[in-house]
Amino acid sequence: MNNKSTCFKQSLLAFAIMGVISSAANAEDAKQKPQKNADDIERIVVTASKRAKGLQESPVAITVVSSKAIEQAKVMDITDLQTLVPTLRVTPLQRSTNTNFSIRGFGNGTNNTGIEPSVGVFIDGVYRSRAASQIGDLPRLQQIEVLSGPQSTLFGKNASAGVISVTTREPAYYQEGKIEVGVGNFNQKEIKGYYTNGITDNLAFSVSGGVNTRDGFTESVVGLDDINDRDRWNIRGQALYEPTEDVKLRLIADYSKIEEACCSVENSINGPTTAAVRALGGMDLDETGSFAYQSTLNSDPDNNVKDSGVSLQLDVDFDGYSFTSISALRTNDSDFMNDVDYTSLDILNEGGYTDIETITQEFRLTSTGDRQLEWMFGAFVFHEEVTTGDTLYYGNDIRNYFDVLMAAGGAPGLLAGVEGAYGLDPGTFFSGDSAVSSEFEQENDAYSIFASFDYHINDDFTAIFGVSYTNDQKEINISQQHSDVLSALDLATVPTLYGVPIGSIPQLAPAVPVIESLQFLPPMLGLPNAVENNKSDDSKTTWSLRLSYEITDNVNIFATAATGFKATSWNLSRYSSPFASDQSALETAGIALPNQVYGGRYASPEEALVYELGIKTQFEHGSFSATIFDQTIEGFQSSIFIGTGYVLANAGKQSTQGLEFDSNYNLTEDWSFTLAGTFLDPVYDSFVGASGLDGPVDLSGEKPAGIHEVSITAGIVYNFEVFNGADGYIRTDYLFESDTKLAENTPESLSREVNTFNASTGLAFDNGVSLQLWVRNLTNDEYLLSAFPPPIQAGSFNGYPNQPRTFGANISYQF
Repeated sequence: MNNKSTCFKQSLLAFAIMGVISSAANAEDAKQKPQKNADDIERIVVTASKRAKGLQESPVAITVVSSKAIEQAKVMDITDLQTLVPTLRVTPLQRSTNTNFSIRGFGNGTNNTGIEPSVGVFIDGVYRSRAASQIGDLPRLQQIEVLSGPQSTLFGKNASAGVISVTTREPAYYQEGKIEVGVGNFNQKEIKGYYTNGITDNLAFSVSGGVNTRDGFTESVVGLDDINDRDRWNIRGQALYEPTEDVKLRLIADYSKIEEACCSVENSINGPTTAAVRALGGMDLDETGSFAYQSTLNSDPDNNVKDSGVSLQLDVDFDGYSFTSISALRTNDSDFMNDVDYTSLDILNEGGYTDIETITQEFRLTSTGDRQLEWMFGAFVFHEEVTTGDTLYYGNDIRNYFDVLMAAGGAPGLLAGVEGAYGLDPGTFFSGDSAVSSEFEQENDAYSIFASFDYHINDDFTAIFGVSYTNDQKEINISQQHSDVLSALDLATVPTLYGVPIGSIPQLAPAVPVIESLQFLPPMLGLPNAVENNKSDDSKTTWSLRLSYEITDNVNIFATAATGFKATSWNLSRYSSPFASDQSALETAGIALPNQVYGGRYASPEEALVYELGIKTQFEHGSFSATIFDQTIEGFQSSIFIGTGYVLANAGKQSTQGLEFDSNYNLTEDWSFTLAGTFLDPVYDSFVGASGLDGPVDLSGEKPAGIHEVSITAGIVYNFEVFNGADGYIRTDYLFESDTKLAENTPESLSREVNTFNASTGLAFDNGVSLQLWVRNLTNDEYLLSAFPPPIQAGSFNGYPNQPRTFGANISYQF
């Protein structure tokens, strides 16, 4: 560990020196040569400051991915974006709605609907609050900007780790269109296109859409359908109205639908319960065949997502300032049904749904024109209603499964004995009719008021100060219908077993902990109740200070100090339980349930702080930028899956020191190279009571799981001309992520290292026809996305394997 730390620090120093040398060399060149005309260097415009500025002069750690790069690299949705952005990690998990985004290793909000992501996603200025609304195939793009570090000052709630900002193209006043058809392995079929034109001199429209289908790449060994298919479609319409030179209205409406069987699960470690599955004739996967892409599920998984929305943006230019209003209404409905024991036995099945309706409104007043003090004032209003629920169904084999386990443990007939002790009918425990249904409602109202000031001290030196006040209020309602008779029993009150007190029977007394282990779904106390508060009300003032100095026209350095904030997140899963501090009051009030469990209802707010020092250089044949940072989050909201639910807790403090860089170099007009990377040194400064492999642990001073210390992306593009009227390209991209443990509550042996190559080639003809061949995961790299302990299978661990090699061909016509 000490050697790694020394190596890491030396790497940071080396890259810092490289940046200084690069800037010094460019500064020296600037003195000896005439300054290169700004028109000769491509100027990338970004909206990281919510106003159009060049990437070079924006003092923000930001990675920009162009629409051209996305088309060439065959990036089909945000999940593929990480192959071009090393600071970003995207992890799809159990269902099509469950995708986690992290930047610099910070991120959460995967499967638990109550946890909003720490990485905010915005599409055309509209905030998308949940991952389910971020999965659809990307629309007709302008570019994607990935902002590292807390961005709460301008982007409000839930941007404590960073922002992904997607912008699409406005409608054009001239006719333009494109239609594209593609095929690939696993019977992939894709068709998409767009059309835009002007209706009048000041009214234009566009419409885009697509269908993407593919068979699953995971084969069922019990005769069911394949898993990990793709079946999604989307449509998007826009209208652009400019009644005068100073007024612009942009209306966007979209709808998308996903109906997929997701996702593949493999056996990473087969624990002692595997013998019970096999004894009952059940099939499970061999732990040595993690990437055989086979499934033993006894029912086909079903995942459906419907996402839609409408937004209206109004821009009005006045003399010296402009006004912007963005109004949006979005709905997201999803449901699922999964076999969650992941064996061919009928043990456990889970179904559920989530309905989300979100209304957002943003106003901004922004100064325009050249002035020494630029300013912006704004307000953001957010209202959201979430209704979600899930049901865990006990299958027909669950009773037999537990009986076999009891017999193997030396206590045959134990379940029947406990039933008799309580005077219950034989077969009461774990009958096929047993189920636990949980319902959750959350209403969230929030607003923020923000301001930003750019003060140009002189032509080269600028100070930027931002401040924001955010208030976030949530109200929660929780209820449960519980028919698991055994889990609702308090075994401390068991009268006798076979007519004799259980503690006096030496051979049976050890069975009590075994019985207690089968009480894996104790009743959940509802909210509101007479003791617990079902509301949270959080407020915070965040700020940012950025200093930017222009050494030459093409070399800038900047320094940043900024804070971020994310409000309380409630545990909307079946493991939502009172805090231990409320136990006495609940028992006094007489509302504590039998076998009451204590844990936590919510995680308190996150507070982020970052210090950055960066450089941005642009020269004749390319560019280089680098940022050294020290970033911490107090109260990081950790959500750990423990088999049948989620444990939500605050880490006292999590910090990361690191460096990220981005460079490109055009060797000739035909050859271009890109190289980007992120180096991290993450640590839990304080995290007592974390969910570990064997229960609560103290992770203080430990490295967090799931964070790669080194991430590198590299790309090579060769452009060529085949003959008159045909231009072509060949492109390859490489992603490396260093080895890291997958999860806190899994063994060290379950780790992940990524070495993935993607490649593509294409031809474009003057008549508008284009051809493309592509392959993703060219070398068939194998790694697990994540891992978890499956329900009621102690000692076993399952994982999500990555997607195998996919390839295809596309033909398009543009006019």
